[in-house]
Amino acid sequence: MNLDKAGLDSLDLKSNRVLMRVDFNVPRDDAGAITDDTRIRAALPTIQAVLAAGGQPILMSHLGRPGGEERDDLRLDAIGERLRELLDVPVIKLDESEGSEAEMGVADTEDLVLLENVRFHPGETKGDPRLASGFARLGDVFVNDAFGASHRDHASVSGVARVLPSAAGLLLKAEIDAFRRVLDAPARPFAAVLGGAKVSDKLPVIENLLDKVDRILIGGGMAYTFVVARGGQVGGSLFQADQLELVRGLDAKAKEKGVEILIPTDHVIGDGFAADCTAKTVVGDIPDGWMGLDIGPESQAAYAAALADCETIVWNGPMGVFEWDAFQAGTAAVGRAIADASAYSVVGGGDSVAAAAKFGLTDSMSHISTGGGASLELLEGKELPGIACLPDA
Repeated sequence: MNLDKAGLDSLDLKSNRVLMRVDFNVPRDDAGAITDDTRIRAALPTIQAVLAAGGQPILMSHLGRPGGEERDDLRLDAIGERLRELLDVPVIKLDESEGSEAEMGVADTEDLVLLENVRFHPGETKGDPRLASGFARLGDVFVNDAFGASHRDHASVSGVARVLPSAAGLLLKAEIDAFRRVLDAPARPFAAVLGGAKVSDKLPVIENLLDKVDRILIGGGMAYTFVVARGGQVGGSLFQADQLELVRGLDAKAKEKGVEILIPTDHVIGDGFAADCTAKTVVGDIPDGWMGLDIGPESQAAYAAALADCETIVWNGPMGVFEWDAFQAGTAAVGRAIADASAYSVVGGGDSVAAAAKFGLTDSMSHISTGGGASLELLEGKELPGIACLPDA
């Protein structure tokens, strides 16, 4: 997949309706109030660029998983209110995203328009071309600025791009440029820091990165399958027995290619999976009745040393259950090592982004990705439908 895609300057924005796919799938509390507007703020530069060029933004997004049905708790009214506050311009929130009422609503105003949740339509997640054509009637040109949804072949993402003149928005371009930098011609040494619960989720990433990186640092629950594959004992820790042969195969490939795969040599363990469980540190094997919940201080130091001279670092996944105080030190230490390195660093995946924010490291990272699933699939070497359908630059 060519990642060099046409940007806003390739479209005629002035006096045109600019249909924009954004990612406003924001977290909210039980009352429906927005608890984190990061994704809304991330889209503001593209919206403001369209307004400055004399275009009329027509915004469409999903929220949650309504399953193709209208749900009052998943309407975008609160997002419309937040947009008004952030942009200080009139925002017209419509109750439809397609059809005659939506078309009349767009035609009746020159202000910024926010359409209703696109996933209220059953055909959205099926990539229904009829629905995509219905969306397309609301705009003259199309801008995809929803990196977090670009791994989906949905009607409002790739479907509309097949109908209207299209381009990547500023946020999407920034994401593309960051991943091009680390995947196409990375400065070396290049390290990937991978964590998370299941090793099966990250094996495709490791497979794809073996030809690109110099070292891979493994943490989180996925580390214990590597430990078992290398002959260690992990007690009651999470590991996937059905992935052992695949892990051993990747270990062998890494050795052939001269890629170092680091796994924890000591662990912070707990006698149960709970924030208030008894915790202690062990070197080597984990005893029965205990489970590994973080990498230990010896591993933290080794990982920091492995990152110190790197010129490129990708971080996807925490080193342990960082949400709990007793098991946050490993993720914090590795995060700080990435922040302190002179490397170009890309942080992808919701948990890694949340950890960077928790430990005050966000501003020290070169690029914080807005799409967990999309960034993971790029690291796997997959083609993202929402990007592939856009015209090349």
